[in-house]
Amino acid sequence: MRTLFRHVRIFDGTATPARPGEVLVEGEKIAQVAYAPDVIDAAGACVIDGHGATLMPGMVEAHAHLTWASSVEKIYHQFILPPEELEIAATRNARVLLDHGFTSAWSAGALGDGIEARLARAIASGETPGPRLIPSTLERSPEGDDTGDVFNGRGPDAMRAFMAYCADQGVGAVKLVISGEDALKPGSAQDILYTDEEMQAAGEAARAHGLAISTHCYTPRAIQMALDAGARILYHCSYADDASVAAMAAKNVFYAPGCGVSVAALEASPPPHIDMSHMKASAATRMALEAKLVPAMKAAGVRVLIGGDYGFPFNPNGRNARDLAHFVKYFGYSAPEALAAATSLGDELMGLDVGRIKPGYLADLLLVDGAPDEDVSILQDAGRITAIMKGGTFHKQPALV
Repeated sequence: MRTLFRHVRIFDGTATPARPGEVLVEGEKIAQVAYAPDVIDAAGACVIDGHGATLMPGMVEAHAHLTWASSVEKIYHQFILPPEELEIAATRNARVLLDHGFTSAWSAGALGDGIEARLARAIASGETPGPRLIPSTLERSPEGDDTGDVFNGRGPDAMRAFMAYCADQGVGAVKLVISGEDALKPGSAQDILYTDEEMQAAGEAARAHGLAISTHCYTPRAIQMALDAGARILYHCSYADDASVAAMAAKNVFYAPGCGVSVAALEASPPPHIDMSHMKASAATRMALEAKLVPAMKAAGVRVLIGGDYGFPFNPNGRNARDLAHFVKYFGYSAPEALAAATSLGDELMGLDVGRIKPGYLADLLLVDGAPDEDVSILQDAGRITAIMKGGTFHKQPALV
């Protein structure tokens, strides 16, 4: 199957404005890219006339919570659901993310064990639509003594057992909660939940099993523990100091501040019986800190990604593209830089040839009505995404062929 996109503006995934050109897809990959005035031979190809629309890589959600059930299609006012309903919600949310232009997703933890591993297999086999998924399982927070619980037990041996279990279940990225969470318990973001020995054992076992580590961390101490364990991506890091920024840059890790949930919490108007005061206070503090931190991370060369804890009733899955506008408004990004954070930098996190319009890369592509490299808010309207291609196959068929 050959598909030729003609008369399009090409945003290639790098932080540069789009240019007019043509893109040829053969099978599941991009075969050829030509910029005006060059053209591509259309012989034997299905020609998509973009009429000046923007062709860009599919976006990467770097902090996905597919089992956080709420989406733009269905809001749940309870966080914990029966296992069967949770699986239904996760399957729906995978399709919702793809419908909104996210062709890849890195899970930052789940509310149920086994759900995402099963979902990733179903997506890969074509059984259900969704983004390319690096699955996770329950976020691991240690509790009490060595209980023998693979998800909560204490000590280095418990960490090794957890990594072995995750590898056996088909998990790709494990989520370790190193810091507490002020939004749930004021002041707890300063708490450290693991020991150095536990984190060292976690890192060694993760490498042995080929697993990536994602971490929830806030303070310099928690950040250093994550780096020492070999974490691939760190979330939040709001209280990072200059030494933390330098250490993260030296380790060449990924960072996602998670601003989506903070902005949504500040905007939320809950009913009187719902108390969001702790969450709003935490969100205000984090946004003030991250307004300086994120530009510093970017300037230091840290790979900063979008991804904002979507899945709450006030911050549902499907609104994920809001993060791009947050990067522009709060962190001083240009529109092309925000798009690059959602595409080519996400590609590097996934470890796949996605996120670029370049020969040899997987044809995960969006055709967008407008110029998102000038106004990223366009991507918040799924109706403006007129075609969605994943691996050379249309999930959303363009109207003009």
